Amino acid sequence: MTKKYVIYRRVSTRSQGESGLGLEAQDRDIALFLDNYSDVPFEVLGTFTDVLSGADAHRPELQKAIALAKSAGAELLVSKLDRLSRKVSQIAGLMDDSALKIRVASMPNADKFQLHIYAALAEQERDFISLRTKQALAAAKARGVQLGGLRDKTMKRNEAAKEAADAAAKRVASIIVPMRESGASFKKIADALNAANVPTPRSKQWAAMSVRNALNRLAAA
Repeated sequence: MTKKYVIYRRVSTRSQGESGLGLEAQDRDIALFLDNYSDVPFEVLGTFTDVLSGADAHRPELQKAIALAKSAGAELLVSKLDRLSRKVSQIAGLMDDSALKIRVASMPNADKFQLHIYAALAEQERDFISLRTKQALAAAKARGVQLGGLRDKTMKRNEAAKEAADAAAKRVASIIVPMRESGASFKKIADALNAANVPTPRSKQWAAMSVRNALNRLAAA
């Protein structure tokens, strides 16, 4: 039996859509999924692309993709979950549609329940990073730091990296802390996170060292 897919892509600006910037990365991830994870044989029934913000609920091409997927009994295939939306409420609405099958290339084995949890965690992490970054910049300004130059860009880049790592540690605290307290090794904890399709801040696989770093961050906090 042939597996059927309808591909949906999204870029945030017109320039990205015209240049292919962003689309190439999405196409690469989708191709990796089809070549390595899809049932064979498979057929792509169509590809639809919106050029708009992730916060914009009006997605004409997405609606066309959904309609085709449902009518043909195909899976709606996206490269990453945030290509559907950055809002949990919008993703939840799609997940609640029992007639719609969704597949995310970068999380090939995740079911709807896991995708919903991941969307909620990602939204919390974005909100947390935004808040901490604003507070850090306000504190720097109060100390007399001149913002806007190369030094400021470096500071914001370093701060953003730190915030992402701190947020990731908090996001998995309820998993790694109890496991560590019960005697689980760093490697065993890393394997559990990877099995649950929980990515690191850089969207990579967890390793024993990254679990230990996360626990150290939680202890320092």
